[in-house]
Amino acid sequence: MYQTWMRFFSPGPAHHRLGLVCLGVGLQHGALPTVGPRTLDHHVAVVISSGGGWYAGADGRRTTVTAPALLWLTPGVPHHYAPDPGTGWDEGFVDFAGPATATYAELGYIEPERPVVALSDAAGPRAVVARIARAARRGNPLLEVETGAAVHELLVALRRARADLAPDGDQVLEALARDACAPLSVADHAARHGMTTAELRGAVRRAAGCTPKDYLLGIRLGRAKELLAATELPVAAVARRVGYDDPAYFSRLFTRRVGLAPARFRAQQGRSVPGGWSDRVPDPDDPPMIDPGFPLNIDPDPGLPPKPRPSIRP
Repeated sequence: MYQTWMRFFSPGPAHHRLGLVCLGVGLQHGALPTVGPRTLDHHVAVVISSGGGWYAGADGRRTTVTAPALLWLTPGVPHHYAPDPGTGWDEGFVDFAGPATATYAELGYIEPERPVVALSDAAGPRAVVARIARAARRGNPLLEVETGAAVHELLVALRRARADLAPDGDQVLEALARDACAPLSVADHAARHGMTTAELRGAVRRAAGCTPKDYLLGIRLGRAKELLAATELPVAAVARRVGYDDPAYFSRLFTRRVGLAPARFRAQQGRSVPGGWSDRVPDPDDPPMIDPGFPLNIDPDPGLPPKPRPSIRP
């Protein structure tokens, strides 16, 4: 015996232009019927939380599926799968489509060439599937946008849950992020980790979906934006702080990637406030606050002791 619940949707053209649309969601468990052979015109992520079974692609060869696992069903690819009849499995599935799927595949979040993916834990992805199911209630006026936004979240959760990415890939990314603004080449970073450049490139591609150079550049430019917005440091000083000795090269790079020159970005985004700026992530339950008795348009008297401020916990 098995139990099943599912809903299917038909988003309009405007929703498709958002990049991703959810076409359906389902929750099933037990000795489910065999699916296929069939070929779809859209993507499906099947998250298997418990149990086991098999998957067969176009060549007919069966691959064993053991929970927690993910099945990628991609457009135009014949597939055939089923849980073991004696034990069944517990699955949640989400059907989706849209132009953003091509970019997610390019970044490695969707893997057409690897239809069976081992997960370290299905709890995160399954929670997103459950939220999509709740959004699928009858009469929800935000149905298409809410479920489409959740598909983006599901792809991130599935990426985090991949068994082949944690924890080593995360450690490499954390180390790169920590040293991103140091004057080091990609080869230097690789040597610090006892890796070849090719090994580092592969690790970053698997973990972040991009090259080490692009990953480091994103962090450097993010830091540069923070310094431009929150300090009055000259552009040349900002360039040095984020690892560029040549301020002209930094300005060209920043302009090409951001679309604005550094000075123009500062003019638009400058947010210097009394009391300074913190690089710690604030606790949502204890947000940073400016003392209401502290004037915002004047500098504090340097001869006075600083007023106590709420702490910002990391």
